[in-house]
Amino acid sequence: MSDYLIGDVQGCFDPLQALLKKVGFSIDKDRLFFLGDVVNRGDKSLETLRFVKDLNDNAKMVLGNHDFHLLACAIGNKTPNSKDTFTDIINASDSMQLIDFLLQQPLIIEHKNALLVHAGIPPLWDKNTALTQTSIVEKHLQSHFADEFISHMYGNQPYTWTPDLEEMDACRYSINACMRMRFCKADGMLEFTGKMNYDTALENFKAWFLHPNRVLKNTDIFFGHWSTLSNVNQPHIYPTDKGCVWGGALSMIRFEDKQTFSVTC
Repeated sequence: MSDYLIGDVQGCFDPLQALLKKVGFSIDKDRLFFLGDVVNRGDKSLETLRFVKDLNDNAKMVLGNHDFHLLACAIGNKTPNSKDTFTDIINASDSMQLIDFLLQQPLIIEHKNALLVHAGIPPLWDKNTALTQTSIVEKHLQSHFADEFISHMYGNQPYTWTPDLEEMDACRYSINACMRMRFCKADGMLEFTGKMNYDTALENFKAWFLHPNRVLKNTDIFFGHWSTLSNVNQPHIYPTDKGCVWGGALSMIRFEDKQTFSVTC
């Protein structure tokens, strides 16, 4: 039995199937963990989301920013833009079931002492803070008021984490950190303009995983989101997004031995 952790699929269904065939994935004994952004920008978001949902107990996923954007367009106050490729999900006969499936998904998964997240975890957060704060977001997403909650979650502020943030501000920070973060300061102040490799950080900012006093530096963290990231050689840090939707590769890591597998897209 193997557990495979997969980077941003983003609706690239055919490369996903090719990757699963390459590793000999068996639905009878293996499990898949999708690290967010299952949908959007690729041409088969509907097929991809249905596939993940229909795997039932053989698959888990965390929410990514594109998955959250789909929720905002489906039940919130957002409208799909010209680059979005998930309107077939919104218009599908099983749309309600697919959207409800996404609403049940976490922001962070703890798996055998490792943490799985889409973008990252702020330097100041310990494991308990990370799981507690994201569980509050999940509570709202699974409530009868998820549409209203999602509509209030868009925006960059607050940029910095403090334990005394009001609940909605804390939720917005948690969403931005776990789904959008690349660079931040040591105190968790977020910066959203930088999207290139970790050595392009603005002054006083670093890639979230490079802060020397990061609380979780001895915890394995698997994440996606950052397709331009390269030459990362940090203990316990496992990036998985290789930019499939941009013509790169679809990649996944076998949890047991940390071996990486990929197919070109």
